[in-house]
Amino acid sequence: MDKDIERMSGACHCGRIRFSVTLTDGLHSARRCTCSYCRMRGAIAVSADLDGLTIDAGEDALSVYRFNTMTAKHYFCAHCGIYTHHQRRSDSSQYGVNVACLAGISPFDFDEVPVNDGINHPSDGEGPRLAGILRFTPAG
Repeated sequence: MDKDIERMSGACHCGRIRFSVTLTDGLHSARRCTCSYCRMRGAIAVSADLDGLTIDAGEDALSVYRFNTMTAKHYFCAHCGIYTHHQRRSDSSQYGVNVACLAGISPFDFDEVPVNDGINHPSDGEGPRLAGILRFTPAG
């Protein structure tokens, strides 16, 4: 897997939402989070500047979910339910993009993924903290 890749295409599960994205640090920014929403969603996200993501098709199928501080905007397909990206709370000038929606990328391509402490969120004055490392070891 080329972690230095910059420009990628992506889509939701049903394909209604299709997008192009320029990643700010390739796949090196891959991470998970322990906040209540991310814990249930279970996605790995990578970063892109707001002007680095373009919805190529299906903008009318995008729904948004906000909770708690109402700062982060979590976008998902209203038809298949797949989370595609979110406007980050910790850096509102960036999106977090679901790696599972990126063409040719699987969350299981990452041997290790840092998990950020989203319960004690940096925007709440706690400072960014690592909660742990998620590891995938293929069977066999």
